[in-house]
Amino acid sequence: MDSKAMLTRFGFKFNKGGTHTRRTMMLDELSLLLSYVIDPDASRADYISAIVEDNCLAKRSVQNRKLTAKYLTELYALNLEFPIFRVLLYFWKRDEEARPLLALLCAFARDPLLRMSMPFIFNHREGRIVSRVHLEEYIEERFPGRFSKNTLSSVAQNINATWTQSGHLKGRSKKIRAKARATPGAVAYAFFLAYLTGGRGKTLLHTEYARLLDSREDILLDLASGASRRGWIIFNRVADVLEIRFPNQLTTTEVGWVHEQNQSLT
Repeated sequence: MDSKAMLTRFGFKFNKGGTHTRRTMMLDELSLLLSYVIDPDASRADYISAIVEDNCLAKRSVQNRKLTAKYLTELYALNLEFPIFRVLLYFWKRDEEARPLLALLCAFARDPLLRMSMPFIFNHREGRIVSRVHLEEYIEERFPGRFSKNTLSSVAQNINATWTQSGHLKGRSKKIRAKARATPGAVAYAFFLAYLTGGRGKTLLHTEYARLLDSREDILLDLASGASRRGWIIFNRVADVLEIRFPNQLTTTEVGWVHEQNQSLT
């Protein structure tokens, strides 16, 4: 089994499509859904029922409810069988300020279009204008002829809106590169995702997931220490040697998958 196939067992996605052809990362909808479904053992069917049957997101039509359920499932799995979603919930309940970055981190792990856009966004320094037209050109260069002009515009608009929701951009019609606000919960979740992909020790600080936190290395270490003091992770540091573990977050079977993933990388 290749590494991508291994990671799909944790909830990562590597399909050719992407929800951002139709929607943003839907932070408002996710927030409403997770405040409505409070059962810690809720199944994917329970989340979908809340959206479609209960109309907890106040959508105007049944079709819109079904599409919303589809896109939220694509972005976040909504299934406790996947550690990506289960651990998202863990930190979502414990660090409210982290929620925009938690949503971004999970969506980033599951949406190829969002992942593709990261270099473009991060090549802009804080305070610089982020042009939608230039983003369209960037997307077209990577997927030549894949999108119509209208779809390309929609994808760029949705991607910019997601990075605005996460705090990396600000403004309405004119997008300006801003600085997202990292918190202990966001750092812990980013390190968890990086851990699933094979990151260990200090390498956790140099993954895409850590970079999404928009913070210097010393700040990330301080925030990780804060997460450890809260009992969310185990974090030990001796000189340049880091130990970061995630007790009780993975089942015995999932721990076996992690070991299998490690062996494939050596």
